[in-house]
Amino acid sequence: MLYQAPLAPKYSTMTEEDLRRQILARKSQLGRRLVILGHHYQQDEVLEFADFTGDSFKLSQLASQQKDAEFVVFCGVHFMAESADILTSDRVQVILPDLTAGCSMADMAGIDQVEDAWDHLTRTTDAVIVPITYVNSSAAVKAFVGGHDGACCTSSNAPQVLRWALGGEESGAPNVRRKVLFLPDQHLGRNTAFGLGWPLDCMAVYDPKLPNGGLTDEQIRSAVFFLWKGHCSVHQLFTARQVDEIRSIDPDYRVIVHPECDWSLVQKADLAGSTEFIIRTIENAPAGSKWAVGTEVHLVHRLAKRFEGVKSVRLLAGIQCLCTTMYRIDMKHLLWTLDELAAGRIVNRIHVDPETKTLARIALDRMLSLTGDGAAKTASTPRAIAACVD
Repeated sequence: MLYQAPLAPKYSTMTEEDLRRQILARKSQLGRRLVILGHHYQQDEVLEFADFTGDSFKLSQLASQQKDAEFVVFCGVHFMAESADILTSDRVQVILPDLTAGCSMADMAGIDQVEDAWDHLTRTTDAVIVPITYVNSSAAVKAFVGGHDGACCTSSNAPQVLRWALGGEESGAPNVRRKVLFLPDQHLGRNTAFGLGWPLDCMAVYDPKLPNGGLTDEQIRSAVFFLWKGHCSVHQLFTARQVDEIRSIDPDYRVIVHPECDWSLVQKADLAGSTEFIIRTIENAPAGSKWAVGTEVHLVHRLAKRFEGVKSVRLLAGIQCLCTTMYRIDMKHLLWTLDELAAGRIVNRIHVDPETKTLARIALDRMLSLTGDGAAKTASTPRAIAACVD
């Protein structure tokens, strides 16, 4: 975790109204030089000032489209700001209001661990291994993936990226025998592969804390997917049992969850998909419908308030499922950032070195070219898949 210098005492003594008024004044002062991006999991009082809101996929697209801004202030977490720096031109400076806003999932895949895993896997099998990293990963891991002919993905386009990796038409090499190293979230990898019709016995969990990932040579040769042993600390809190409990309370509730949740939960849910998919589904649902949502609490409460009296929206379970690192970005840190910019001082700049940026850009550009609708689970029957043999 990076060190964030304490703010001047004046920021802690300001009222919310004073903070709001001064943030708006700084935004007006900086004008088109400034763009503020806000992730859906951010607090409402911060999202109020965002020029654009979205999930990681949408914000990655928006970052790449910024042509006029000099400063992109990213109200999200560190890996998102890194992605924005990679995708924007050199004249754009990306800033994270609080440097301690990181991602525990991204931290579960260190570049040294990934390199060790790659060396072992590629020595053990003759098949082509395509590395795919969830966008929730460090710039160094993205660069590794880009440098080894892989791609990034998001929860929105993971199915399209996996099809490409396994030799779909977009890959240009549909007849080559391929395997996938999917990191750092095992759940998104498992749910996506299963949704494409691959059985669980084609998947092996690679644990970087164990010798050789905890896998035998035979397991490596027989598996099609190597799923990195990582997870989201928020979505890990939701369980299949909670689906049974909500349906025992009211069977009219439909359950919709994020594909970072455990496979057993996703199988019991009615729908699973990206944050944008969840929002769009509830927006388009008929009046009177009832939804139990398995994702970050700020987003769920925002949806519940938005559709109050029209649709019933509630959290899947009564648990404290907030992204604590995202929560570190608040109005005080946002105002401090804008005050410094207005004074001509750049603080908390997120800068990816040129070599890393070049390779990571390859993986991110592939991600942006393979768009999806955000749905990870559909009503269709999975297609039959051949046996998993090397």
